[in-house]
Amino acid sequence: MAVPEPGTGGAGAGSGAGVFASEPRGGAAWADPRTGGSAFESGTGGAGAGSGAGVFASGSRGGAAWADPRSGMAVPEPGTAGTGTESGAGIFASDPRVGAAWADPRTGGSAFESGAAGAGTGPRVGVAALSTGYQVVAALVLAVIAVTAGVHLLMVFLTLAPSNTVTKQHGEAIQGWVDPEFEQNWKLFAPNPLQQNIAVQVRAEVRMRDGGLRITGWTDLSAEDGAAIDGNLAPSHTQQNELRRAWDFFASTHDTDNRAVGLRGSLSEQYLRRIVVMRLYRSDPTSREGVIQRVQVRSSTTNVQPPPWSRERVYDKPVYRVLPWWSVTSDEAAGGVR
Repeated sequence: MAVPEPGTGGAGAGSGAGVFASEPRGGAAWADPRTGGSAFESGTGGAGAGSGAGVFASGSRGGAAWADPRSGMAVPEPGTAGTGTESGAGIFASDPRVGAAWADPRTGGSAFESGAAGAGTGPRVGVAALSTGYQVVAALVLAVIAVTAGVHLLMVFLTLAPSNTVTKQHGEAIQGWVDPEFEQNWKLFAPNPLQQNIAVQVRAEVRMRDGGLRITGWTDLSAEDGAAIDGNLAPSHTQQNELRRAWDFFASTHDTDNRAVGLRGSLSEQYLRRIVVMRLYRSDPTSREGVIQRVQVRSSTTNVQPPPWSRERVYDKPVYRVLPWWSVTSDEAAGGVR
């Protein structure tokens, strides 16, 4: 016998007929005593259960009840709004937030009834959780990042690739993209790996406050950069490359007699001079006490010594390349580059 859920919309039963229970929010159900089966009425908000299961009804206050035809008892699920389990029978509950669900004690699983409102859905995450406008913005940002990364890889490839039609026609644009932050070269590899340490040093002629002139000692600017980089997990681009690139620029536009070759020679002199004047004003005490009138730059080149186990012998004394004195312009002498 099946007992209707207390407080339901009524029960109609006749001789040999099943017990009927209805609930305004949960639909209607009937139980067939001949088979012990139960089913919800077609079109109601619930779902049917197979032979041997109890009658299911949904409570008007969120609970669920099942009726066991073997015992004739109806057991409400107090305050439930989801799924539950009961030995020997499935338990059904309906929740307007998630639809209808049933639990099978034989497998321990649960599933939403087909057609139930909101069945199988969960909160949206990631980009899907954003509004349409923000999704469009996110898509545009990702597209810009992808295009930029592709262009950068192409530029680096063209820098390293052999000379071709593209590099001949657009060489300046390619180098302008890559240099100096993403510079690539083959000096680390054969056939001519870099095997020398080159240090840039400078001294200055300074007019002191009493009107006299004083010549400073040689200041090793490369050693200062090396000390700033050593142990620094994130050294600046200036410390790593500014002085080195300035010296490479000068060396490539001057011959061994320090005469300018081409139109960029004077530009490289001005660039190197402004850098060393600025560095002297920052680090040299004598220069800070007066006004720099002239500067002289030299390079100190030392061969990298072979490892101890090698029988190779190389010259271990520094070789100097001394440039002539350069007069400092009025704006630089007045501290315009400090």
